[in-house]
Amino acid sequence: MSVESVFPRLEPHLLSVSKPIQYVGGELNMVAKDWDAAEVRWVLMYPDAYEVGLPNQGVQILYEVLNEREWILAERTYAVWPDMEKVLREQQIPQFTVDSHRPVGAFDLFGVSFSTELGYTNLLNALDLAGIPLHAVDRTDDHPVVIAGGHAAFNPEPIADFIDAAVLGDGEEVVLKISELVREWKGEGRPGGRQELLRRLAVSGTVYVPQLYDVHYGADGTIAAVVPNHPEAPERVRKHTLMDLDQWPYPRNPLVPLAETVHERFSVEIFRGCTRGCRFCQAGMITRPVRERSIETIGAMVENGVRKTGFEEVGLLSLSSADHTEIGDVAKGLADRYEGSNVSLSLPSTRVDAFNITLANEFSRNGRRSGLTFAPEGGSERMRKVINKMVTEDDLIRTVATAYSHGWRQVKLYFMCGLPTETDEDVLQIAELAKRVIATGREVSGRNDIRCTVSIGGFVPKPHTPFQWAAQLDAETTDERLRKLRDSVRSDKRFGRAIGFRYHDGQPGIVEGLLSRGDRRVGRIIEEVWRDGGRFDGWSEHFSFERWMASAEKALAGTGVDVDWFTTREREYDEVLPWDHLDSGLDKDWLWADWEDALAAADGADIEVEDCRWTPCYDCGVCPEMGTEIQIGPTGQKLLPLSVV
Repeated sequence: MSVESVFPRLEPHLLSVSKPIQYVGGELNMVAKDWDAAEVRWVLMYPDAYEVGLPNQGVQILYEVLNEREWILAERTYAVWPDMEKVLREQQIPQFTVDSHRPVGAFDLFGVSFSTELGYTNLLNALDLAGIPLHAVDRTDDHPVVIAGGHAAFNPEPIADFIDAAVLGDGEEVVLKISELVREWKGEGRPGGRQELLRRLAVSGTVYVPQLYDVHYGADGTIAAVVPNHPEAPERVRKHTLMDLDQWPYPRNPLVPLAETVHERFSVEIFRGCTRGCRFCQAGMITRPVRERSIETIGAMVENGVRKTGFEEVGLLSLSSADHTEIGDVAKGLADRYEGSNVSLSLPSTRVDAFNITLANEFSRNGRRSGLTFAPEGGSERMRKVINKMVTEDDLIRTVATAYSHGWRQVKLYFMCGLPTETDEDVLQIAELAKRVIATGREVSGRNDIRCTVSIGGFVPKPHTPFQWAAQLDAETTDERLRKLRDSVRSDKRFGRAIGFRYHDGQPGIVEGLLSRGDRRVGRIIEEVWRDGGRFDGWSEHFSFERWMASAEKALAGTGVDVDWFTTREREYDEVLPWDHLDSGLDKDWLWADWEDALAAADGADIEVEDCRWTPCYDCGVCPEMGTEIQIGPTGQKLLPLSVV
C-alpha cells in the first residue's frame, strides 16, 4: 500500500526554521521510485545535519547501489536541527526522507552509517521522531530493522540496545545480500516474524545481531564472556571486504546538494585500505588490505563525475592518497586533461615522506595554490617512533623547504596530544618544530609572509588497533599540556604571529573515548544524555561535557564502574574486550606484540613496522583470515586516449 508524503504538512512550517532548503530534496541525480513497485525498501541515514551528511561517500554509494536494482527502493534522511525537531514534535510530523518525504518508520530497513561515535544521540532522536521504539526488543514486525554500519560499527556494543543489527566492513555487497534475505522472507509471507528475519541475517555470517548474544560480567566489572544465546548464531562475526574496486566504480551519479555543504567537490576514492601501520589509526587497521583502483578507472570516474555534477574541484581520496602506485601518472594525466578548464584537482593530507614537488605542481597546475597539509602526528621523534610514524624532523624540514622554495606560502601541520607514554616535553617539541618550519620557509623563499598552522586533536584509543589497550589521557592534563604549548608559541616574538594554533580541549575526547571502547552498559548513558536534551554532540556549540558526566554518574550507579574505568584505565592482554567477538581479521597476538613494540620504542628501542605493500608480510592476519590479498599496481596503463577538455 502506498505511503503518503508528509510534505503537505511540512511545507507551511519551512519558513520558520533555519536553512529550510536542506529539507526539501530534489537534488540533481536524486532517485525517485514507485513505492508500490518496490519489494524491499531502505532508508539510509548519516546521523548529522544535511550539510555534513550529504557529501558522505558511504551513504551516496549505498544509495546508488541499492537503487540500481529495480526491486529495491532507497531514500535518505539526515538529523534535523533543534528548530525543525520542535516543529516535528508540535505538529506530530514523523522523521521523513528528503527524497519523497515518506515517514522513516514505513520502510523495511533503516541503515545508519557512523563514522564517529558522537552521532549516537542523533540516532536515538531520529528513532523517536520516526515513532520507532528506542529499544530493539520493543519493536514489532511493523517497524524497520535498524542496522548500523561505518567505522564505529566495529564496536557497536554501546548502541546494542538500540540497533537490531550491525554490518562490519565494506557495505556494497552486504546491503544487496541483506536485501535478498528480506525479499525472500517477505515473499514467503514473513514466517516467524521479526525474530525469524533477524535469525536469517545472523546465520548469514556477515551481520551481527546483538540480541542473539549475552554479555556476562565479572565481579571486578570486566566482561567475563560474550556468548551466543541462539544455537545458529556464530561465535564471531566477520567483517566484509570488497575486492576489485574497478568493478564498483561508485558513485556513478553523485548527488549535487541544494544547500552549502562541508565538501563542495566531487570525490573519487582511488584506493581503499592502508598498511602504513600507524598504531593509533583505526581506519588503517580495519580497512586492510590495500585495494587500488586502476588509473583507467580513476580517469573514467573523474570524467563521469565532472560531467554529471558540474563540480569544479575533484578530490582524489584515500587514507594516504600519495601512496597510490600510479599517483604520478594519475596526477599528470588528469592535469593534462583539464588544463585550461575550470576543473581543479586536490589531494587530502599528504604524508611527509610521500610528498614531492612534481606531484604538488600537477595538482596545483589548474587551480589556486592552496596550503599544503602534513600530519607528523607526534611532536617529538620519540613519539613518532611510538606510533610507528617513521618521519624524522629533518624529513619534515626538507619537505617544507621544497614547498616554500617553489612558491607555497602556507603549510598546515597536524598533531595529536595524549598519545601513550607522552610527556609535556614531547608536546612542547611541536612548538619548536613549527618555529623551525617558519625559519626554514623564510630562509628558502626570502620572504616574511610565511605561515604555518598547527592543528592538534586529542588522541582517543580505538578498537582493533594496537592502542586498544592504552590508557587515555585525562581531560585536565590534556588541557594543561595544550596551554603550555600555546604559551610557548605565543611568547616567541620572532615566530609567534606566523604560527596559527588550533586545538580541541580534552573534554569531547573523553566522551568519544567512553563511546569508542564502551560496552553495553554505556548505552544507558547515551539514552540518559538524549533524554536530557543531548543532540549533535560532534558540534562544539551543542556538546555538553557536564551533561555527559552527570548522565554517566546516574546511569552507572551501582555497576561498580565509572567514566574513568572506561577511558583512563589501561587494559591487560587477558581482559575480554567488548568487541573481541567481532572479527576485523587482525590477529590479537599481533596487535598485542605491536603494542609492546610501541612501549619498547618509548624506551629507546629502534623498532619499525614497515608498509607490507613493499616488504614481506608482517602476519597481521587479515589476508589469510579474510581470504583476501593486497591489490596494487603498477598496471603500466596511461590515461589514454587523452581527451583534453
